[in-house]
Amino acid sequence: LSFQDLFGVSMVVPLMNLHIKSLGASHTVAGIIGSLYGIMQLFSSTFVGCWSDIVGRQYSLLACILLSALGYFLLGISTTVLLFAISRVPVGIFKHTLSISKALLSDLVSERDRPLVMGRFNAASSVGFILGPVVGGYLTELEGGFYQTSFICASIFLLNAGLVWMLPWSEEKSGSREHQQGNKRTDTFSAKAIHDLHLKSATNGAVASNGLFQSPWIQVAAVLKRMKGIACSDLWDIFLVRLLMSVAILLYYSNFSLAMEERFGMKPLFSGYLMSYSSALGVLAGCLLGPITRLYQHNTYRLLLHSSTLTCTLILLYASALSIWMVILSSTFLAFSTTIGRTCIIDLELTIGGNEASGTLLGVGQSVTSVGRIIAPLLSGISQEFSPCGPPSLGVGLALVAILVMNVNKQKYCTRGNVKLKNQ
Repeated sequence: LSFQDLFGVSMVVPLMNLHIKSLGASHTVAGIIGSLYGIMQLFSSTFVGCWSDIVGRQYSLLACILLSALGYFLLGISTTVLLFAISRVPVGIFKHTLSISKALLSDLVSERDRPLVMGRFNAASSVGFILGPVVGGYLTELEGGFYQTSFICASIFLLNAGLVWMLPWSEEKSGSREHQQGNKRTDTFSAKAIHDLHLKSATNGAVASNGLFQSPWIQVAAVLKRMKGIACSDLWDIFLVRLLMSVAILLYYSNFSLAMEERFGMKPLFSGYLMSYSSALGVLAGCLLGPITRLYQHNTYRLLLHSSTLTCTLILLYASALSIWMVILSSTFLAFSTTIGRTCIIDLELTIGGNEASGTLLGVGQSVTSVGRIIAPLLSGISQEFSPCGPPSLGVGLALVAILVMNVNKQKYCTRGNVKLKNQ
C-alpha cells in the first residue's frame, strides 16, 4: 500500500510544474497553487487524523484514497489552469493516506514491534519514491505523457482502495487464528487490538446508522473535542522536537545543489546522484531498524537522542566540509540517522500520547512537519544571503535546541504512557 501510494504520487509531482506552465500559467500562479496545496495539507491533516479515530481506520482510509484518486483523475483531464487548481483541492484536503496507514499499523502491532514495522513501512514508501520519478520521466516523453501518468496514478489509488476494502477479511482471519492458538508473541498482530478495532468499527457503524444528516455533525463535534484534547495535553515538547529537527534537515537539503556548485564546482547532475544515493541508504536504514531497536533494548527515547545528536554532528560536518569526500561521508550516515529519527519521533508520540488517539497524534505531527516546510525556505533564503553554508549552520543550531529540549524532558520520555489526552 505505501509503496504503491508514493510510487504513483512521485510519478506525477515532478512533472506538475512543467505541465502547469505548458497551460500558460506564470511562475507566480504556479507558486500560489503550490502554496495553497501546502496550506490545505497543514490544516486538514489534524482534522482527518482525528476523523480516523472517530469513524475507524478502514472507512477514513478508503474515503481518503478514493478522493485522492478523484483529484489525480481531474489532474489527468486538466486542460486549463482553473481545472488544474481544482484538481489539487481533494488531494490537498484528503491526501493523508500514509498517516492513516501508520495509525492503522499502530493499532495492530504491539508497542515493542512498532518501530520495526514503521521502519519497514517507511522503507517501502522510499522505494516507491525512488522508482516513481524514473517511470514518470519515461512516460512524459510519450505523446500526452503527463495525462497518461496522471491516469495511471489515479488507477493505482483505486487499486489501493480495493486492497483496503479487502483488509478486514485478513484482520478477522488473523484474529481468529490468534484466539485459537492463544499465541501471545510480540512479533505478531495483537488479537486484542484487532478485536478492539472491529468493536470500534461496529460502534461507528451504529453511529452512522442513526441518521444520514445527524452523523456528520456528531463526527465533527467529536473531532473538535479530540483536537481540544491535543491542544490541552502536555505534548508540546515532543512536537517542538519534531519541528526543530524537521526544519534542520530541510535546511540541509534546501540549497544542496547550489551549495555544491558554489563550494566545490559540482554540477547539479552529481548532486542529484548523491541525493538518490542517500534515498537508497534510507531504505536500507528502514530495514535495519529491527536490529537497532533490539540493540537499544527498545528504548525509543535513547535511540532518538543519539540519532538526533548524530544528525546534528553530520550537518555540522557538511557545513564545514573542505572536500567533496567529507560531503559524501556526511550524506552516507545522515541517511541512516534521519530515517531512524523520523521513525523514533512517531513512536515516541504514540507512546507518550497513547494509542487511543493515534490518528489524531499522527495528524498533528504531520501538521507540525508542514509548518516546517513553510518555515524552512524562508530561513534558508535569509541565511543564504550571508554564506552558502548558512542554511546547514542554522540547522545545526536548531538541532542543538531539539537535543536540549529532549534532555530537559528526559524524565517524561522515560516514563511511558503517563501523558494522556485531557478528554480520555
